[in-house]
Amino acid sequence: MRLRRLVLDVVKGLNKPTVIELAAEIVKVAGVESVNITVNETDIEVMGLTVTVEGSDIDYPQLSEGIEDIGCSIRSVDQVSASKKDIELERKTR
Repeated sequence: MRLRRLVLDVVKGLNKPTVIELAAEIVKVAGVESVNITVNETDIEVMGLTVTVEGSDIDYPQLSEGIEDIGCSIRSVDQVSASKKDIELERKTR
């Protein structure tokens, strides 16, 4: 199964890491082509984020490990888009 798009509910500390540092860590993950981070809520100590990750074959274990290693937590996976095979490759072979 190829993960194409994930929407994650992520929590991070108010000051560290920055959302730019988090985005930089996410784009290092195998299969990730783009990331969009939206701040949804801000508390005294934490920020709630919606993190949308898109790619051709996202390595979820590496993604979740990278997010946790930088000091954030995934609260939930809110949306998943996946495919059984590479659609572009199939179109080219027809």
